[in-house]
Amino acid sequence: MTDRREFIKHSAIATAAVSVVPGILNACASPAEQVNVALIGCRSMGFSNLKSFLREENNVACVALCDVDSNVLDSRAAEVEKMTGTRPLTYNDFRQVLDNKDVQAVIIGAPDHWHAIMMMMALDAGKHVYVEKPMGHSIEECNAMVAAQAKHPELYCQVGMWQRSSKHWFEASEIVKSGLLGDVHLVKAWIYKGYDTPYPVMEDSAAPDYVDYDMWLGPAPKRPFNMNRFHYNFRWWWDYAGGAMTDWGVHLLDFALYAMDADMPESISPGGGIFYHEPGAIETPDIQQALYKYPKHTMIWECGLNPGIGPYQKGHGVAFVGQKGTLVVTRNGYEILPDHSNELKGPFFEAKAQKNYGDGLDEHVQNLLSCIRKGGTLNAPVEIGAKTAIVSEMGNMAYRVGQRINWNNASKTFNETAANDLMGLNYSKNWQLPKV
Repeated sequence: MTDRREFIKHSAIATAAVSVVPGILNACASPAEQVNVALIGCRSMGFSNLKSFLREENNVACVALCDVDSNVLDSRAAEVEKMTGTRPLTYNDFRQVLDNKDVQAVIIGAPDHWHAIMMMMALDAGKHVYVEKPMGHSIEECNAMVAAQAKHPELYCQVGMWQRSSKHWFEASEIVKSGLLGDVHLVKAWIYKGYDTPYPVMEDSAAPDYVDYDMWLGPAPKRPFNMNRFHYNFRWWWDYAGGAMTDWGVHLLDFALYAMDADMPESISPGGGIFYHEPGAIETPDIQQALYKYPKHTMIWECGLNPGIGPYQKGHGVAFVGQKGTLVVTRNGYEILPDHSNELKGPFFEAKAQKNYGDGLDEHVQNLLSCIRKGGTLNAPVEIGAKTAIVSEMGNMAYRVGQRINWNNASKTFNETAANDLMGLNYSKNWQLPKV
């Protein structure tokens, strides 16, 4: 791997390895039958997912929409009618969607604290599922969701980690695995959101009359309505989500783990805090680090809400730092940056840059539809969704405990009681995690 010919050889090996990744390049055959879908949670990424399902070549019909915000619900129903010529049924209670016998598959775009309950109830109702990431909001939820899928092997549940249907991420990972970079003992993953201004502090208020706030809260603790916790901003509150750590971490840590063939870390050390925001504006950190210790390498997570430039001048990415060079991969593509060899009096290998291939969400949806129609292998099944969500949760747990926490992989528990106390959630009295 010290000259151009060796580099080309190893690149060819890596490219060939990508071709065996299941379901990415030939995700969906010509549709033979219509699939009826319903969307639960219509405002943001859920509706983006639905639009991908409704691409003409997919032969999908949207038969129902569900949202607790009637303004969002009516607006999205009108958009679907404009796109398809048919107005879907509308509900504000997702259980009515699950009772609808015409619905074959549900897209879950609700906030994170709803994912587990909705997904498990959907499977019990005989529906295929596309559930947004992070798959679950706690270690307990993730384990329960894996068990629920195992209970229903005839049904498919795709997790919305759509980078698993994007070829260049696997190509980059196979280069790491090939040894081109030499020994890799340091992996970095990061997201810097680049928000111009911090979120303001907002007073509690009455919920708008067009919002079913009790249903929005669902299993979360009862609290007064606050617009700063609602819609997109739910991400920054522990009751409903895990901040940038879980919002982006499940995408980026996924390949930080995959390329290194890594499983659960031995320990997790925290860093960060709320530095840009006034007290009460948000709850999750606006600057955060998590250091994961593995037997032969360290994995570092970084995130920030207001800065926009991260390592290697990238707003997001994963970097694999080897003794002979570094590979940096983002959604835009990847770069291989050679280190200097004293013996060669030059670089260890030739630098390379590869743009993405324009694949991702549409292919992810097609992969699920293909499995529904004729069987096959999902690109992001619940086992993958659970693993990465749990590793992301561990970073938040270390931050909330305020110290390094140590994972016992044999017992699937932490050595620290305070960390174990965060493995599950305290649900409101009206909702409980379904039993498997």
